[in-house]
Amino acid sequence: MDSNQTNATKGDILIVDDTVENLRFLAATLTERGYEVRSAISGSLALMGAQAAPPDLILLDIKMPDMSGYEVCQRLKTLEQTCEIPVIFISALNEALDKVKAFSVGGADYITKPFQMEEVLVRVENQLMLRRLNQELEKRVEERTAELKKAWLNLQQAQVQIVQNEKLATLGQLVAGVAHEINNPVGFIKGHLSFIEEYIQDLLSLLSLYQQQFPSPGSNIEQVIEEIDLDYLLEELPKMLSSMERGVERICQLSNSLRTFSRSDTQAKVPFNLHDGIDSTLLILKHRLNANEKRSSIDVLKEYGKLPEVKCYPGQLNQVFMNLIANAIDAFDESNQGLSWDEMREHPNQITIHSEVNWHKDTVAISIADNGPGMSTQVQENIFESFFTTKAVGKGTGLGLSISHQIIVEKHGGLLTCKSSLGKGTEFLIEIPMR
Repeated sequence: MDSNQTNATKGDILIVDDTVENLRFLAATLTERGYEVRSAISGSLALMGAQAAPPDLILLDIKMPDMSGYEVCQRLKTLEQTCEIPVIFISALNEALDKVKAFSVGGADYITKPFQMEEVLVRVENQLMLRRLNQELEKRVEERTAELKKAWLNLQQAQVQIVQNEKLATLGQLVAGVAHEINNPVGFIKGHLSFIEEYIQDLLSLLSLYQQQFPSPGSNIEQVIEEIDLDYLLEELPKMLSSMERGVERICQLSNSLRTFSRSDTQAKVPFNLHDGIDSTLLILKHRLNANEKRSSIDVLKEYGKLPEVKCYPGQLNQVFMNLIANAIDAFDESNQGLSWDEMREHPNQITIHSEVNWHKDTVAISIADNGPGMSTQVQENIFESFFTTKAVGKGTGLGLSISHQIIVEKHGGLLTCKSSLGKGTEFLIEIPMR
């Protein structure tokens, strides 16, 4: 019986019989016993009434003019609103009751005319009680299923959190260690390069002075000058020093980026320049943006707005930037396979990173979009689920986007959304509250 039913009635019963006397008799008796009773004099009216307001039980006469009780019952069992309603067939003693057919079309029980009201009442109450028990059982099963589903989701999130924490901790320690080890020799080289450049300039000045004072140094010295190609050496040596300085500066930038990327997150959020996090991620992934044997290079277009520092967990946000940009690169690696170089030049690979402040929402918004292959609607519906991946075995865990979603939504109270269509690329939008 419907849980919303009031205590005023014991149940809602629909009686279907083309004999008015039978309807009146059954209706009066059942009403006296506390049931709410409705009646219908034909199968078609019964079907309309049952669909409009489904009763708790139907008493259904077998022999009716427009359609038999068997046909009515069969129709009731095919309709979503009425398929669970128990049906008790009514048959006269002189009528042939096909019990096999009655139960095969979905009947729950049967009674015969003339009515023995005590028997009718017992059978009615039995069916109503069975329905109440079934509904209660279904409710408990639904509640238990919901509890199990919630427990499973909690367990899955706990597993993802463990993987994320271990991954971030290991990666952070590794990157910080590498950055520290790089800094020592690079600092030594950088400190000495300036002196070397100064010393070489002194030596070159001295050599120039010697050439002016002794324009005819002798055959032995002239032979050595020719062998070492002194003019070329004097021209190239400053260029080589300048190139070495740029290389050392590049290593310093990479080391700083590694330190920025691997920042250890404290228990509290700290102010952070999100552009520094994006730039450090791009520098670390720079080798993957270059052209390879499978595809052309990937251009990164940075459309940075003026952003304030945002209180956040920097290391975790850097992990999100890494996941989203690396996924875009993976998409290009896959979609460019089989294309000719001419086709790649006609459709250059591009990642656009746009940032701005959304003052209406009081958030910072960062968009990471690519012009790659895009995703189907079905894939988009599942991308933030744990362990879901479209990559080949061994090439993806299915945790990157799930962890990213958890970091943005649960850790920062923000939003991570995706817009994509096949052949038109993919855009991920990150929104993080400024307060």
